[in-house]
Amino acid sequence: MDIHQQRIVITGVGLAAPGSDNLTDFRAKLLAGTSDIRTIELRYFGSAPAGICDFPETRYRKKKENKRGTRAGCLGVYCAHEALASAGLARDTYDPARIGVYIGLTEHGTVETENEVYNISQFGYNVDYWTHHHNPRTVLNNPAGEITMSLGITGPHYSIGAACAAGNASLIQGVQMLRLNEVDMALAGGISESTGSFGIFASFKAQGALGEADDPRQACRPFDLSRNGIVVSEGACVYVLERLETALDRGAKIYGEIVGYAINSDARDFVLPYATRQAQCMQLALDRAGLSPEDVDLINTHATGTRQGDIEECKAIAEVFGNASPHINNTKSIIGHAMGAAGVLELAGNLPAFDDHLVHPTINVTELDPECALPNLVLNAPAHRERMSVILNNSFGMVGINSVVIVKRYEP
Repeated sequence: MDIHQQRIVITGVGLAAPGSDNLTDFRAKLLAGTSDIRTIELRYFGSAPAGICDFPETRYRKKKENKRGTRAGCLGVYCAHEALASAGLARDTYDPARIGVYIGLTEHGTVETENEVYNISQFGYNVDYWTHHHNPRTVLNNPAGEITMSLGITGPHYSIGAACAAGNASLIQGVQMLRLNEVDMALAGGISESTGSFGIFASFKAQGALGEADDPRQACRPFDLSRNGIVVSEGACVYVLERLETALDRGAKIYGEIVGYAINSDARDFVLPYATRQAQCMQLALDRAGLSPEDVDLINTHATGTRQGDIEECKAIAEVFGNASPHINNTKSIIGHAMGAAGVLELAGNLPAFDDHLVHPTINVTELDPECALPNLVLNAPAHRERMSVILNNSFGMVGINSVVIVKRYEP
């Protein structure tokens, strides 16, 4: 078989999301439409709705190791170990030199730098109090590197900076590296520690793009006429990717097969999305998968709850899918926007639909924006779909980057 045509499957999923630290609980909360968004207090900024992860931080690393590392690294180490456990893989199943770690990030280092600047401010800005751990904490490959150190992986590791499309981009990288025979197994995913940075909240606030509501659980409301912006969340999700034949040889559970993907650029604006390029990205992914719009059963939207962003994506979906009738949902309405982890977390929350045939709802929609009124948009309660074979996952980001990943139910 041509290596470029090798079938690549997902055999393990490890995650930490607001309110959940495993896929079973995460799926249950999504189907119930239960949001764990809460109000947090940020230095210099004040209060804001946000998604915070509660997970057993010392399950795989000691407290001292977590303190030396980063929040992003802590999230990544937990999710990587959980992904291997869910895949039924021991550390020595694969040659550690033939395992690759690819982690998508929106940004990294902001939290650590803000904390250190604040710390020396308590000592008259005396840099003698600046930690010597700062440089290794803030290099872009840090979260991926922390995973390799925890697991003894000696193959390639790096982070992929692709704004909020980074999670999808990491999956694409993992697929490509497997097909190029650079690795035999990939740990691919995305991480966000954004809730630790007051600057991110302040910037969205200055743009008029920070979601607000009296009840923080209702602050993220994509497609609703009253939506007013993004709810920032932390989170992480790491997948085990393997070639189909090796997964079958060891009797692995297969969560889905990655059959298509695409990344393109708007080349147009720093922050404003562009429906035309988003549509082209979806169509390219379909073409690469050998699928038509009618083959898609579920579209998980990127929609963040900003007015123009939601409208542009809905235009793009309408252009590509026309008379097709996929069900459409949005995960951010429940967990907020996990930035670099968004695409992979949202895909993970939808993968169980292959088994239960349920489409989790978009919540917080009390008055649907007419410009977002797509057919089969699942609002406020789950929907059942008899055929559930193909999921298309959208993930877009600032500076005009678009990504699409298509996953198919594995069938022999």
